[in-house]
Amino acid sequence: MRRSTLIASFALIFAATVAWTQTAPQFTGKSETMDGKDLSAARRHFEAGARTYWHSHDNGQLLLVEKGRMRTQKRGQAVRELGVGDSDYTPPNMQHWHGATPGEELVQINVGFSGGTKWLEAVTDAEYNAKR
Repeated sequence: MRRSTLIASFALIFAATVAWTQTAPQFTGKSETMDGKDLSAARRHFEAGARTYWHSHDNGQLLLVEKGRMRTQKRGQAVRELGVGDSDYTPPNMQHWHGATPGEELVQINVGFSGGTKWLEAVTDAEYNAKR
């Protein structure tokens, strides 16, 4: 049910965007819609403290916080916390993890740019709780 609602929502947004862009001029300079056939989008709920394993994406990933707080880290960098409306882009083949903060659940929207995901080891409690 959720997947069909999400697909219907994207279809409605797409139809509205097409209608909106076919009205009076709304851009200065050249701007055109690009093909989105290689994009994937999903929503994922994490309970407080839940997190992914370390992983990477062949073509990168965009994360958006819809509800709650996110904790994320790219390999070799500091842990970051994000709140509602914040986003984080991870470039291709960058090892990273993400999940909810210890005291708050998370709903994230993740956008993928095709390609595969390479799953690695679990994120340790020490990594998850590292200074931010």
